[in-house]
Amino acid sequence: MREYKVVVLGSGGVGKSALTVQFVSGNFVEKYDPTIEDFYRKAIEVENTMAILEILDTAGTEQFASMRDLYIRNGQGFVIVYSVTSKQSHQDVVVLREQIIRVKGTENVPMVLVGNKADLEPDRQVPTSEGMILANEWEVPFYETSAKRCINVNEVFADCVVEIMRLQDPHKHKKRKCCTVI
Repeated sequence: MREYKVVVLGSGGVGKSALTVQFVSGNFVEKYDPTIEDFYRKAIEVENTMAILEILDTAGTEQFASMRDLYIRNGQGFVIVYSVTSKQSHQDVVVLREQIIRVKGTENVPMVLVGNKADLEPDRQVPTSEGMILANEWEVPFYETSAKRCINVNEVFADCVVEIMRLQDPHKHKKRKCCTVI
């Protein structure tokens, strides 16, 4: 079985840990407890192949930003998360992507853009179209998710693995654009 290192990045409070814990254990974490760094492993099947995901759930707060370069250097694929209820978190993902490109030294980096908290429609500040436009510009898959309702959570991580596989063997795995909303 191949192992894939996936790093989950985004501002504080966007639901990175909730997405990760929902994916790994099927549970929703209601209480917000700022993460410093959490590490998870899970076996999944992607394109008829078993894979082990090593997921690093990172801190979103600025006080741990210095550690981010190390996470990025060691990561193979990235789940970049913003909250649809926070315009600022959507703007922050642009800076995160620039940091990934700088550290990796290339724009060809496997990543998936995620607008989380889609279940909080009355509090929405970021229209779906803005996430789709950004994802199309970056040529990456895009999902709106709800960690609370477990909507598109598994798809995000599976697609991140597909993106890594595509980069490792572009002839076997075709580039595809994917925009999935709820």
